[in-house]
Amino acid sequence: MSPAARRRACAVIAAAAVAVLLSALPALAHGFTSTVYANLTSPETGHVRTELQLEYDLLVVSAADNEKDDPLFRAGTAAFEAGDTAQQAAALDAHADSVIAYVTKRFGVTAGSEACTPARDGDFTIGRREGVPYALLTLDYRCPESAEAHEVRSGLFPGSEGFVRDSKTIVTYDLDLRSGSTALDAQHRSFSTQQSWLERFWQFFRLGAEHLLSGLDHILFLLALIAGSRRLREIVLTATTFTLAHSVTFILAALGLVQAPESFVEPVIALSIAVVAGWHLWRIWRRRSHATDLETVGHGHLSLDRAGWTRLAVVFCFGLVHGLGFAAALGIDQAWSWTLLWSLLVFNVGIEVVQLAIIIVVFPLLALLRHRQPAAGLWATGAIAAGVSVMGLVWFVERVLEI
Repeated sequence: MSPAARRRACAVIAAAAVAVLLSALPALAHGFTSTVYANLTSPETGHVRTELQLEYDLLVVSAADNEKDDPLFRAGTAAFEAGDTAQQAAALDAHADSVIAYVTKRFGVTAGSEACTPARDGDFTIGRREGVPYALLTLDYRCPESAEAHEVRSGLFPGSEGFVRDSKTIVTYDLDLRSGSTALDAQHRSFSTQQSWLERFWQFFRLGAEHLLSGLDHILFLLALIAGSRRLREIVLTATTFTLAHSVTFILAALGLVQAPESFVEPVIALSIAVVAGWHLWRIWRRRSHATDLETVGHGHLSLDRAGWTRLAVVFCFGLVHGLGFAAALGIDQAWSWTLLWSLLVFNVGIEVVQLAIIIVVFPLLALLRHRQPAAGLWATGAIAAGVSVMGLVWFVERVLEI
């Protein structure tokens, strides 16, 4: 095979890999899962007060479908389309029996081996999370007073209903002289207040890992960083810079100390993908076969040229915004506490492990190709960057126009 043919073959393979990844968009993109937020406290012995926050439109269609309540669907959908929070709350209140029946069948509290009895406390109220309306429902559970531990079960909005791929429930609790937080999903539907620290660690670690894997925008941003890195030290420094930046805003935003509207965060994340990938394409266009060369090597320990330092600064700025996106997935905005901070850090560790795994797999392959076939390596990274940049621009337009 001639050198030109090899270059074309590598470009086709790289483009095909990007196409396969983008074809997974419906399964991997944000928005096809839902998050429930539950806060449990114990005002007195035998009493568990539970505040549930549930995605409004999903609650309406799920409750209406499962309880065969067509008037709920019509009233709730009309209120959702009108964007009227008063109408949304009124629709839920008018059909409270159906909504409560749906929720209590799938969310429950037990004390020992006995189920606690739920009762609705107050009317529904409507708030917003991640740019969409959420319904707040307060349930009072009456439990046996002699129980030493409580178990919480959540099977809300399962994939079997057909409305979302699945849901997770973020639980914070202050029960049985213990406080903490945990995450429930299809594989882990329940937890006990007596669970070990290792169990809690694994749940939030897995949640962080799954969030990165299910977020195609974050994966494409990482691929853009890998494709544009010329040396091992560059991808190490770039990944470290991105980690430090998104860790800062992730923790501050998750704790409610920094806020930014989704209408800003999501388009900027999409734009960051296009910019970082487009940067590599611009270098290829401007420098051709010398795109991976260092322009002027510094004498410091990091040995980065001016382009390398500029790229780190851009990645740091975009990393701050990505941190806001990570925080929105966890959705915890309580006051400072060591327990909550520990959960946030473990969630972040899960993100970092998956990020590192992707780098370990992809970068050495590209580095080997660049070493043995420099031209083919340039074609391959250019094809990857082109596909990623186009997808980023498409997402940017969609998110700005709210398509």
